[in-house]
Amino acid sequence: MNNVPICQCANVPIGCAMANMPHGNWHIGTLAHWHIGILAHWHIIHWHIIINYIILMIRLEGITKNFGSLQVLKGIDLEINKGEVVSIVGPSGAGKTTLLQIMGTLDEPDNGNVYIDGTKVSKMKEKELSAFRNKHVGFVFQFHQLLPEFTALENVMIPALIAGTSSKEATARALEILSFMGLAERASHKPNELSGGEKQRVAVSRALINNPAVILADEPSGSLDTHNKEELHQLFFKLRDQLGQTFVIVTHDESLARITDRTVHIIDGIINNC
Repeated sequence: MNNVPICQCANVPIGCAMANMPHGNWHIGTLAHWHIGILAHWHIIHWHIIINYIILMIRLEGITKNFGSLQVLKGIDLEINKGEVVSIVGPSGAGKTTLLQIMGTLDEPDNGNVYIDGTKVSKMKEKELSAFRNKHVGFVFQFHQLLPEFTALENVMIPALIAGTSSKEATARALEILSFMGLAERASHKPNELSGGEKQRVAVSRALINNPAVILADEPSGSLDTHNKEELHQLFFKLRDQLGQTFVIVTHDESLARITDRTVHIIDGIINNC
């Protein structure tokens, strides 16, 4: 009886269970009772499915970091789920950027473990770590960090070429992303021919080229005017909604922090969400 609905309360196929009911009991009340019981059980199963499909993208366990005698991070535990847009806020010197760099494997913790998309990266060798970082983590910084001698298209292609993608495939992928960003007509322009907002969108495109597990952004709108800042913020949510992209954003911008899914407050090297 493959693909036959099962009545969980009786653990038999629904049709058989109903057929075995005594004749004369087929009244509305009985059928309603069965129907409600089956629906209630299905809704329980349905919610379990939803819960089980929450995917953990980043997990930090007991992260500490010292610079000389100064302890910058004091045992950070943090989880980021797939598709979340999470902001990290706090006063200058609180450890926000240090935490982001450790999260993105640009720096090592003194103690603790870092997991990205289910992979423990905190104990990887440098060569393996570099390859993992290029494929699984995208970065956006306050200043675009575009190479001035290359066009927008070429700048976006660079991480894909480093990952071993063919030039033809990298070009096609880069053009697709630039088109999504509304920059198709600017693909052949060099950075000095682009506006500030366009440069940051190219930088976001570059971060997306290898389909990373997460994009880490450090003050991404800090150098932009109000209009371009708002456009960039909305772009993050568009990428989350349409592509399922995960973002972790260090910011001093309160307007951005307010609209993110979750805000992590760091004070003196510890998470304080009170």
